[in-house]
Amino acid sequence: MKEILITNDDGYESPGLLALVEALEGLGRVTVVAPTTEKSACGHSLTLTRPLSFISVGDDFYKLDDGTPSDCVYLAFHSMFEDRKPDLVISGINKGSNMGEDITYSGTCAGAMEAVLHGVPSIAVSQVMDFTQPMGDFALAKRAVRHLAQKVLEGEFPLGEREFLNVNIPYDTEELTFAVTYAGYRYYANDAHLHRNPRGLEYYWLGLHPLEFKARPERLEHGLCDFEAIEKGMVSVSPIKLDMTSYDTLHKLREWL
Repeated sequence: MKEILITNDDGYESPGLLALVEALEGLGRVTVVAPTTEKSACGHSLTLTRPLSFISVGDDFYKLDDGTPSDCVYLAFHSMFEDRKPDLVISGINKGSNMGEDITYSGTCAGAMEAVLHGVPSIAVSQVMDFTQPMGDFALAKRAVRHLAQKVLEGEFPLGEREFLNVNIPYDTEELTFAVTYAGYRYYANDAHLHRNPRGLEYYWLGLHPLEFKARPERLEHGLCDFEAIEKGMVSVSPIKLDMTSYDTLHKLREWL
């Protein structure tokens, strides 16, 4: 029987996580290890300064007390798959997109990153959302992730070593159309809100940046970027690799030094 490990960064009670479990029904044995609380934008972080505990909340379903998605995958491999590896790790379904440079912030993507570091195929899945509207039932995301999971489990993983699939699902569309994309150029602001608590102590709450982007002119031969695919109502599937070296700049840096 195929074995699938699921994690996320929205917490073990997230509707997206539960939708992902439903989407994979019948494809194999599914084990869930997810953070106790939301860990959005935690990046590829591990917990090194305090102990972590698995807490069972159902059959093959665990929350990791105050752990990150990377902790969940790392410790699941150590404790639950110590004499073997799962056939696939899926992280999500995240509430909100993870496109462009947001990949570096994303706890959802980090769960997939941790898996491929250990040689296990992985997929990060995120649902683009209009947060002013109801969340919806993740129907298109469930169809998309089941299709991709079946392809991985029934054949070879299409990517190389230390590469994972980053999947973003468009909002408010029913048609399942895939687009292979590259990560676009995300625009960022520096928004934070200053407040004071009842005792006068100042604190900041980070703001929410609008989803704005541009394509990368030097990458146009590769087709659509992830943002463009979403705008066209297509499921964006991007191959992401962990090697972040800027090879085009190596010679220039040697001359500079």
